[in-house]
Amino acid sequence: MHGTHTPLRTWFWAAYLVATHHPGISAKQLQRQLGLSRYETAWLILQKLRRAMVAPERESLRREVEIDEFFLGGLEEGRRGGRERGEKALCGVAVEVRGAGSGRLRLAVLEDASGSSLGGFVKATTAKGAIVHTDGWKGYNGLAALGYDHRRHPKRRVAPGEELLPRAHRAISNLKAWMHGTHRGVSDEHLPVYLDEFVFRHNRRGNPMAAFQTLLGLGAACPPTTYRQITRRAA
Repeated sequence: MHGTHTPLRTWFWAAYLVATHHPGISAKQLQRQLGLSRYETAWLILQKLRRAMVAPERESLRREVEIDEFFLGGLEEGRRGGRERGEKALCGVAVEVRGAGSGRLRLAVLEDASGSSLGGFVKATTAKGAIVHTDGWKGYNGLAALGYDHRRHPKRRVAPGEELLPRAHRAISNLKAWMHGTHRGVSDEHLPVYLDEFVFRHNRRGNPMAAFQTLLGLGAACPPTTYRQITRRAA
């Protein structure tokens, strides 16, 4: 908010809408809700708020975690295999197991599906010693050596009526529905902050008012990001 020409009341109202509006809110919707004359103002507010959605001191996922990788993007012809990147964005998902439900979530864009990339994602999101469930992809082969209790599952249903990595797949499905329904697609340059927004929403889904208060607190502590910095990253 540093140096902004937009009234602070508008910023607070925007933060409230972003944190509490269940399906999320697009820049066009935010422009209408706030009565802003310029779309670019609403877009910049959203971009700045998204960059404040990651707490610097957040803890790693613990105890038991499902981890998988997936592509974001439309249908693409000509790819030879399920993990060949093509023009889509390859992302990693890690979600805590909480009984039959899901705990905290982490998402990130991945360079590729190699052991180095996947191992780095696991180390960045999950505490050592945790039970880590994955499918049988060879990129996960080194997790035991990194200090994890690796539980590898074959690439099939583990039992009749039981889905492999159900919490991870549920998070992926919800993310894709959110991206398509609310944002109608996102460029690769800005994808990481949209993933951060989805994680912020998921991890605070039970208490939207706490999410609003958290977002205000993080926004006040986050170094300011200018329009030029944001657009230069996308250049």
